[in-house]
Amino acid sequence: MTDPLSRWHRLADSHVLLDGFHALKHAVRFGAEVPVAVTADRAAALALADELAPDVRQSLAALLTEVPETTYAALVPRPHPTAVAALAVRPSRADRLARLAHTPRTAPVVVLDNPRNLGNAGAVIRLAAGFGATGVITTGTLDPWHPTVVRGGAGLHFATAVERLDVPDLPAGPVFALDAEGADLRGVKLPDDALLAFGSERSGLSAGLRARADHLLSLPMRPQVSSYNLATSVAMTLYHWSAQGF
Repeated sequence: MTDPLSRWHRLADSHVLLDGFHALKHAVRFGAEVPVAVTADRAAALALADELAPDVRQSLAALLTEVPETTYAALVPRPHPTAVAALAVRPSRADRLARLAHTPRTAPVVVLDNPRNLGNAGAVIRLAAGFGATGVITTGTLDPWHPTVVRGGAGLHFATAVERLDVPDLPAGPVFALDAEGADLRGVKLPDDALLAFGSERSGLSAGLRARADHLLSLPMRPQVSSYNLATSVAMTLYHWSAQGF
């Protein structure tokens, strides 16, 4: 069997970087295949598992190999406070597309239309996983599996379906797009098969997505407040959808 560092260097270009304890914890919890995981402090990592993730503690103990701190730091773009990193097999694109296209859906799909900020995209994926959304689709050039996005999402890419598509290739379903000129969200019932679309942080909805939209919705906002953070907008909309069932 090859040593962990040899495996890391062989797999790094084709696998998903799990940067930090929480990313590894969530990936393992939601069934990711993790061929290699390292830490600069195995005892501390397993103590975190005892405290925060006892359900996967045994799996993490089997995966984690301790390496010198300088070795760990050389494997990641920016060392994480937990000094844990791993590589995971990226889920099949065909499987992700099948999950997104499957009907009837029991939860919406979130669409980020040409997002620009990697951290915002990660935060949205974390929200979508928490609310049980079917998945998150990005349009445009941002890679939703970029290491910074995975870090921002705390590894919860493995708890939902995350994919990049062009607007014409979006899955079927009514598109509810957020726009300042739209109808007040509070008066609208969002169906489970909805595609909830959010424009980019700077320029809003693209012309293609706006043309595809079946409904334009707006979030309640005090006059003279210009906008909400993207993740906040998604959280408000998903909460409105989830609260309809009560």
